[in-house]
Amino acid sequence: MAKTEVFDGDPTVVTKAIELKKELVEAIAVADSENFNEEAIDRVAQKLRALKDLELKRTVSARVKETSSLACPEEFRCPLSKELMRDPVIVATGQTYDRPFIQRWLKAGHRTCPRTQQVLLHTLLTPNLLIREMITQWCKSHEIQWSNPIQLSNENGITEADRDHFISLLERMSSTLSDQKDAARELRLLTKRMPSFRALFAESLDAIPQLLNPLSQCRSQSDVHPDLQEDLITTLLNLSIHDNNKKSVAETPMVVPLLMDALRSGTIETRSNAAAALFTLSALDSNKALIGKSGALKPLIDLLEEGHPLAMKDVASALFNLCIIQENKARAVRDGAVRVILKKIMNRVLVDELLAILAILSSNPKAVEEMGELGAVPYLLSVIRESSCPRNKENCIAILHTVCFNDRAKWKEMREEENTYRTISQLAQNGTLRARRKASGILERLNRAVNLTHTA
Repeated sequence: MAKTEVFDGDPTVVTKAIELKKELVEAIAVADSENFNEEAIDRVAQKLRALKDLELKRTVSARVKETSSLACPEEFRCPLSKELMRDPVIVATGQTYDRPFIQRWLKAGHRTCPRTQQVLLHTLLTPNLLIREMITQWCKSHEIQWSNPIQLSNENGITEADRDHFISLLERMSSTLSDQKDAARELRLLTKRMPSFRALFAESLDAIPQLLNPLSQCRSQSDVHPDLQEDLITTLLNLSIHDNNKKSVAETPMVVPLLMDALRSGTIETRSNAAAALFTLSALDSNKALIGKSGALKPLIDLLEEGHPLAMKDVASALFNLCIIQENKARAVRDGAVRVILKKIMNRVLVDELLAILAILSSNPKAVEEMGELGAVPYLLSVIRESSCPRNKENCIAILHTVCFNDRAKWKEMREEENTYRTISQLAQNGTLRARRKASGILERLNRAVNLTHTA
């Protein structure tokens, strides 16, 4: 018997479709009444888009099931869904998952890698272009029709009316302050709710300069209206989440300087969102270098030192990403990162994230020298004793290994710690693979020193 319903198949999809249709009928009834307003019309459009999204998901799901009967290579399957990946992305641990499934995992509040159970240093998802290309070629060779996620996104694009509205909102950025505030607030909400509106900014080189026109025209920070600045910086954050926007956003000359201004002033939400925008933009290595050269590390470090709870995590995430490249490590050390980070760790503030940054900086000779001068050794040893987190212990012992082999005077502190608490021996037995290796290297050096003393 032929199927007549669009949503026949998955009972969950059918139920959701029925609910959406009922909600759509109710929304249309409200919009058709005498008391209708713009919000009612938006609700109708939202329900129609949701139905379209559901049909798209059903189509993709059907294609996945068609391929499941084939001998699909294991590396092409998502560890969570066990199905052929459509949009493979890499998480902080280096593992690859299908984007919708790992996003669902993260939205549920998990901050660990599902496969390795390691704590994720950040929740940035990087497209795995190599695996995507391999899947594409495999599908072609098996004559499987497989839609590229970018193509699916285009199919679910916006209407011409939406595009006209987008243009009108940008034009209002050159109007009165009241117009600018209203348009900025709406763009903030639209770019948060609708990925298609984020994608629109990639279609025009003038879109981002138009968006930021109110901020770029201000002669000083005191002239900036705080609410307007917050909405525009948050819109910039929303745009930077879209992969295709990262390069164009960062390379727009006014963007990084305005984000730096936002880090220094404005509401705390503005400052936090400016840090978050720098974090998302720094997913690209070319952007890491550009942001570092622009001088953004100093205001990030200053905001970290200030210590506002709402901004700390976003700042730490941005610093971690930016300090992955060597030239930014030197800039961060020059701008006082080591002192600020050590002080926070000593006060047991954001220890997990800041230890990860300190571990990255420990490949810089000046950073290592400064850690020794600032008395980092006893504090790092105390973290190893107190912490239950294997990654924190690993980062601490890795830093200690570098500091001690750089400064012989620190071996006395390490020997006293080992004699009193056997901290290093315990880590050499029970730590992660890297932690055991570093701890064993320190123990070998300590034992050799003891043997030389006895021989003498």
